[in-house]
Amino acid sequence: MNLSYYIAKRYAVSFSKNKAINIITGIASVGIIASTMALFVFLSVFSGLKEFSLNFANASDPDLRVETSAGKTFFLNPIEEDQLKKSNYINSYSKIIEERVYFMYDSKELFAYIKGIDNRFIQVTNFNKNLYAGEWLEANSENVVVGADISRKLGLGLFDYNNGLEAFAPKPGKGDIENPNEAFNKALLFPSGIYSINEELDSKYVFCSIEVAQHFLGLKDNEITNLEIKLKPNADETKARAEITQILGKSIKIKNRAQLNDSLYKMLQSENLFIYLFSTLVVILTLFCLAGAIVMIIIDKRDNLKTLYNIGVTQTSIRTIFFTQGIIITSFGLVLGLVLAIGIILLQQHFSFIMITPTMPYPVLFEWKNIAIVVTTIIILGFISSWIASGTVNKKLFK
Repeated sequence: MNLSYYIAKRYAVSFSKNKAINIITGIASVGIIASTMALFVFLSVFSGLKEFSLNFANASDPDLRVETSAGKTFFLNPIEEDQLKKSNYINSYSKIIEERVYFMYDSKELFAYIKGIDNRFIQVTNFNKNLYAGEWLEANSENVVVGADISRKLGLGLFDYNNGLEAFAPKPGKGDIENPNEAFNKALLFPSGIYSINEELDSKYVFCSIEVAQHFLGLKDNEITNLEIKLKPNADETKARAEITQILGKSIKIKNRAQLNDSLYKMLQSENLFIYLFSTLVVILTLFCLAGAIVMIIIDKRDNLKTLYNIGVTQTSIRTIFFTQGIIITSFGLVLGLVLAIGIILLQQHFSFIMITPTMPYPVLFEWKNIAIVVTTIIILGFISSWIASGTVNKKLFK
């Protein structure tokens, strides 16, 4: 057995005659365990919150969305549709018309997006599962499905055919407006359902059939604003993008869910980085406590070190003793802290001890990458603090 490792192990597991050193070493060991647990739990909690937030944000988003790179609308001809249906990567697609318009009901008014959808829309996003009152749309019907917040603000009722929801959109064209009453396209719509997802989406959309939207906005039969696509399981997104571009031409842009929620993803990444840096700061403070403990052990073992030096053990080997001791203590704290933290996360996932509401458990997510992050962080910082502490061994100690 290597002499430095043997002595380091003895120092790591044995108690010093100096009680103060034992206390400081114990505090450092407990601190490493606690900071390891904190780092992993924080990362797992944030991963859970991130997944929870993205599930809400992505509730209305397809795998891919195709938009025109110039203007608002583009044309999808029957040949292109046939090629999309034969694609090896596309499970289903839906033609969409989306435009921000003005709504009025019983003297109340607001701006929201009217979203014309075809009968394949619910195959792409399963949006109808978010319906909590009424019924979903039928083709060519003037019925609409509105968000819960829109319904609340306007005081909408369902299936009220005596008092419809009025929609107004500017007519396309150029020139002066002589008669204000002729400047807008108008539609009378009748709510048949209410959906509820989150505050942002509940105040954003009024869903109608694509035929009603085309007529209301003055668009042609094959004119749409975007195409929403659901990919086949395990489909290669890069290859799917290339095929879609080949079919529809280069005058389009394709966005995935991350790109559709770009600001949310960036915010979550920034928060994740902040959580990691804050937790790492706690780990740094703990490991420098370990470095202080090792320095005190070096001073306490000064007579032993003189003996080792006098019998031929080199200064480098003596430094290695305390460097190895630091790594042993760090590794012990890392392993024990990870085991306890993983246990806490798995218990929360399976038994939901901590609840946000009586029906909603606090979200956590076990991820192997978080284990890799914790192990890498603790080992690197433990290596640095042990190296700094062992560097205090010099020839002055042997005099």
